[in-house]
Amino acid sequence: MPTLASHRKSRSRTGVRANTPAVGFTTAALASVTLLSTQSATAAPAEPKPSIEEVQKKVDDLYRQAGTATQQYNKAKEATDTQRKSVDRVLDDVAKSAEKVNEARRSLGTYAAAQYRAGAVGPTAALMFADSPESYFEQTQLMDRLTDRQQEAVEDFQKEQRSAAKQRVKATKSLETLTESQTSLKAGKQKVQNKLAAARSLLSDLTAEEKARLAALERKKEEEARRKAEAKAKEEAAERKRQEEARQEEAPATGGGTDTGSGGGSGATDGTYAAKAEKVLAFARAQIGKPYVWGATGPSSYDCSGLTGAAWKEAGVQLPRTTWDQVKVGKRVATADLLPGDLVFFYDDISHVGIYKGDGKMIHAPKPGANVREESIYYMPIYGSVRPA
Repeated sequence: MPTLASHRKSRSRTGVRANTPAVGFTTAALASVTLLSTQSATAAPAEPKPSIEEVQKKVDDLYRQAGTATQQYNKAKEATDTQRKSVDRVLDDVAKSAEKVNEARRSLGTYAAAQYRAGAVGPTAALMFADSPESYFEQTQLMDRLTDRQQEAVEDFQKEQRSAAKQRVKATKSLETLTESQTSLKAGKQKVQNKLAAARSLLSDLTAEEKARLAALERKKEEEARRKAEAKAKEEAAERKRQEEARQEEAPATGGGTDTGSGGGSGATDGTYAAKAEKVLAFARAQIGKPYVWGATGPSSYDCSGLTGAAWKEAGVQLPRTTWDQVKVGKRVATADLLPGDLVFFYDDISHVGIYKGDGKMIHAPKPGANVREESIYYMPIYGSVRPA
């Protein structure tokens, strides 16, 4: 009995000890989880909201990237349009080749049928049933000629088949290239849309107060660009006055002045360019107020290079589609030597272009959400300028 009592007592103590550590571990684990959660929240604070200046820089950069993507889209679209025309021509050639093959096949069939009919009667029987020996020999000569023509028909058929095969290969390659161009075009379109969506998202997240501050920064930027344009306008006015005085001094000796064109820079040109520029600017002014739409070339909307191309077309000058190609046309001119009608390009990636109108201003299609307008050329960083004609 003592042994049994001792055994029961031992089991009771063992049970108490078995439960005690479990309660302690659970409490410690909960405390650890709480501590880790607190530390995690402390270690990963929310990112600070960007300043208005940073937002402005980001939005401007996104619009610039959208401009670059637009030029890529324009280039892909131009390639796609060209390739589509090429494919149409090749498919026309394939249809013509198929028709020639069919004609050759019909001709070959005619000769084969005639030869078969002639072969159904042997030479001896043909001679016996002929009206005369002369008619038999005439028939024999005719069959010989048919055999020669049949050989020619076979050669023509083989030639047309080879030609048709080549045209089919060419058409297949052209269609593959067109598909690649269309894929590139689709990707370019999506790229532009993504950049514009990102810019709109940044702007939509601003509070009313932040939007007001952003507008104030924009006005400050515009004011600085306007002051620079006014300074250039004064320089051009002074240059025009100097040129006029020089012409008046020359008039008594020469009996008349020389036409140096309009504008202000020292790179004045003849009246032919001035006349073209006048047409260009007249067209551009008439587009003021129309919306910017990327990829558009008019007449109801434009992107930047679409406007410059349409304007110079009015003067009889065909410009390439993209800013990257337009900058290679004509001759380069310094900003100090700009004349009305010259093209001014912006940013290091040459993603924007406007038409210089004189006095430090240009007419351009700015960006999505804006309309064609006059603006200082100093509103954006200038890359360079060209005189197209």
